[in-house]
Amino acid sequence: MADARAGIGAGAGGVARPRLYTIPAHRAFADALVAGLMRARDTHELARGMVLLPNNRAVRAITDAFVRASGGGLILPRLVPLGDPDLGEAVGASLDPVDDEAPPPPAVAPYARRMILARLVGEERARAGHPVSGAEAVRLSGDLARTLDQLLVEEVPPARLGELDLAPELTEHWRRALATFSVVLDRWPAELARLGVIDAAERRARLLGQLEQRWVRTPPAGFVCAAGITDAAPAVARLLRCVSGMAHGQVVFAGLDLDMPDAEWDALMPAEGRAIETHPQFHLRQLLHRMGVGRGEVSRWRGGGDGADADAARGRAIANALAPADFTGKWTNLAAADRRLTGVTAAELATPADEAQAIALALREALEEPERTAALVTPDRALARRVAVHCSRWGIEIDDSAGRPLSLAAPGTLLLALAEAAAQRFAPLALLALLKHPLVRGGEARLPWLDGVRLLDRALRGPRPPAGLDGIGGALKGRAAAFWAEACPALEPVGRTFAAGPQPLGGLIACLREAAVALCGDPLWSGPAGRAAAEFIADLEAEAPAGPATVDPVEVPQLLRTLLDEVAVRPAQGRGHPRLAIYGLIEARLQTADLMILGGLNEGVWPGRPAPDPWLAPRIRATLGVMGLERRIGTAAHDFAQGLGAPRVIVTRSRRDGSSPALASRLWLRLRAMAGDRFERDHALEERARLIDAAAAHEPAARPAPSPPAQRRPRAISVTEVDRLKADPYAFYARRVLRLSPLDPVDADPTAAWRGNAVHDILEQWWRQDACAPDALRPRAMRMLETAEVHPLLRALWQPRLREAIDWIADQVTAFAAEGRHVLAAEGKGTIEIAGVTLSGRYDRLDRLADGRIGVIDYKTGKPPSAAAVREGFSLQLGLLGLIAERDGFEDVRGVAGAFEYWSLAKRRDAFGYIESPVDPEGKRDRIVTGDFTTLAAANFTDVVGKWLTGTEPFTAKLVPDYAPYAEYDQLMRRDEWYGRDR
Repeated sequence: MADARAGIGAGAGGVARPRLYTIPAHRAFADALVAGLMRARDTHELARGMVLLPNNRAVRAITDAFVRASGGGLILPRLVPLGDPDLGEAVGASLDPVDDEAPPPPAVAPYARRMILARLVGEERARAGHPVSGAEAVRLSGDLARTLDQLLVEEVPPARLGELDLAPELTEHWRRALATFSVVLDRWPAELARLGVIDAAERRARLLGQLEQRWVRTPPAGFVCAAGITDAAPAVARLLRCVSGMAHGQVVFAGLDLDMPDAEWDALMPAEGRAIETHPQFHLRQLLHRMGVGRGEVSRWRGGGDGADADAARGRAIANALAPADFTGKWTNLAAADRRLTGVTAAELATPADEAQAIALALREALEEPERTAALVTPDRALARRVAVHCSRWGIEIDDSAGRPLSLAAPGTLLLALAEAAAQRFAPLALLALLKHPLVRGGEARLPWLDGVRLLDRALRGPRPPAGLDGIGGALKGRAAAFWAEACPALEPVGRTFAAGPQPLGGLIACLREAAVALCGDPLWSGPAGRAAAEFIADLEAEAPAGPATVDPVEVPQLLRTLLDEVAVRPAQGRGHPRLAIYGLIEARLQTADLMILGGLNEGVWPGRPAPDPWLAPRIRATLGVMGLERRIGTAAHDFAQGLGAPRVIVTRSRRDGSSPALASRLWLRLRAMAGDRFERDHALEERARLIDAAAAHEPAARPAPSPPAQRRPRAISVTEVDRLKADPYAFYARRVLRLSPLDPVDADPTAAWRGNAVHDILEQWWRQDACAPDALRPRAMRMLETAEVHPLLRALWQPRLREAIDWIADQVTAFAAEGRHVLAAEGKGTIEIAGVTLSGRYDRLDRLADGRIGVIDYKTGKPPSAAAVREGFSLQLGLLGLIAERDGFEDVRGVAGAFEYWSLAKRRDAFGYIESPVDPEGKRDRIVTGDFTTLAAANFTDVVGKWLTGTEPFTAKLVPDYAPYAEYDQLMRRDEWYGRDR
């Protein structure tokens, strides 16, 4: 082979002269490459040639460059992708073995590999005494597969793990991970042999190796150009070395810095010490090293683009800004020309939303100039989606070529919602999220379906009903029950399956698929996202038997989310605007535009945080010679440098992320530190982003004070509404005049009001059915707590408190009975006419006192109203109930009120339960005199209704805020816009 190599492109002495070139970062790579190829060859030579490219995105970029350069018809050379393992791409079909070569075995199917590795991980963890769930095993298997691929790409035999003796230096965590990893790798080859397949990374390496051997023996008749390839895998390096030595071969690098001082270049891979993997030139340095060539053998590519280039000074400034840390001291001595970033501006915005708005404005502005192109490059997919939405306000459709996870697409969210609902046994929130999903019952059936879901929504508000479909059905009545009878059959099979406990994953996926089809029909599988979802479900269902033996159904939502997050759904070509684009970092390689916007320049975003490897400790990776976890920081920095080569560049960041201050990216900080006062801020763009949605002037809403005509004012009121009318007339107006009643939340935690109603019901039944027998109260309360409606957590927390408070009530009633005071009635209601309106009230309990008068009792689960509130004319409910009793408003209850008591079940001192009264027979402790309480209540009531119900007083919002703590109508009254501004 050595002799054959020497004969390819040999010069004097038979030594191969590699044909190596680079296109600097400040030039548009695709256009420069195409211009050079077309200048050196005629049309026929081009057609017979082959261009090797890193991935399918690069093929598209070079194709577009040929179209721009040709100006007419042109037969393109073969554009062949080497395949990008990060994108799951295979080697291009043009590189398949020829007839006389034995093809390598097929690659293992991705989900077969994932499931087998998950099973092996689960078995080994269980054998080691550290079992993991099925969902966790699937997650760990993804990390394990990536680590295994790195070993295969770097051609590190997994058997070398057994030769390492680092256990004493590792923590228990890493020793356990290494032991599991080693055992799995020992078992993995047997699994591959059983299936007759090999790993995709190994198959790619074999194909590239066969291609190298073939071209060494018989070089292609036409030219071969390897362009823009940055993958430093050994197999790729050998192939590029072969191409560079062929008579008609050439390798063109993207952004290899030929002007970088030798000291800096050598520091990237020192003979001793740690390599600088985070530098943007490191992967190119490593690629040259593995090709066995020096940087001095690389020449600059000759050939201009279409004008989409920056100047050479920009390139020098970029290189200086990204110098290794030990060499940044030279910045202080740089000449002005070497730090000039002409054409590069920065925009620093307050929030991610503002950043997206600014980027959208810059893209929109680019369209004002004919034929001008613009692109956003960012690794932040949330920012990309925001920009696309902002562009839609101008009718501009712009797609993110990096795609979005299937878990965020409609079919993916439907599958997750269905799994979540089944796993939660159809808890109301999860169930309603599923039934309201936009894919459920599409077409003409959609509106009737939504009407039924709204009925179900109203019926399920409040505390959660019993679990399961039967529990939902038992809580429904009327029209909601009729709709449930229509909807439930589609969910019953998946409900039964998920309720059966741990079982094979394939059966769970199959029942999810069937339920999804029952709810959505075939439209679920239409469009790019639908087809991706269909392939995902089919592959997972087919390969699930190879995975963990059983999976707990409650783990299925997380398992699905883990896998769906890894499936990218990319838009169809040609849908977006022809002059605008949004790229991820991988998609942006070799792309060009007149305006490049590099967005999301915050630390942890660009560059991103290195993905952790739970299997191999950093020391082990270094010992094996595997790529370090920080290697991707270097490639992200190289992508940044390439993006800075456009004629016009805007770099953007936000000072905050979603919840906290954000740190500027190290790349941003390097540019600013190196350029100094030449780091130009685009203040005009920042200001436009701030002003585009800003109001011309702040005009707060006026304090609402509606004044309906007399005929619209209610003529009936309950004793519990009087305080609301006096303290917050607007809230009374909203409830009684506008008839807007607040809805309970869906799946709400039992509130104080719910607990109060439960206690009232217990005590009412204790009176009606048990005649207040002391020994019957506790059993009745305990039976209430055992009902399915009571959440187990509430039962555990509330039961001890309720039991003690209930016992106190029974003891207190018994003690009063001994003194001649007896329960007269419970949970009754009555009305009287007073001051021109009907006053109604419902009492909790009325007692007949020993002197024949009536005692009015109100039960409280919390703290009773204070005496100060009563003196202020609020919390007069007990007085109004006494007034109704004195005026014969309660059926079969007559007499003068002689006691007004709150029986609180809250804790005071060391016990639960106490009696509080707002009155005193002699007015002691600044309380109301008992005999005057009903008179005072009547006078207060007459004054209140005279103003708002029979009078013309406007219903002013929050008239007495101290006694209006409820907030149900704060949004309706736009409270935050005026409260505190007119006081």
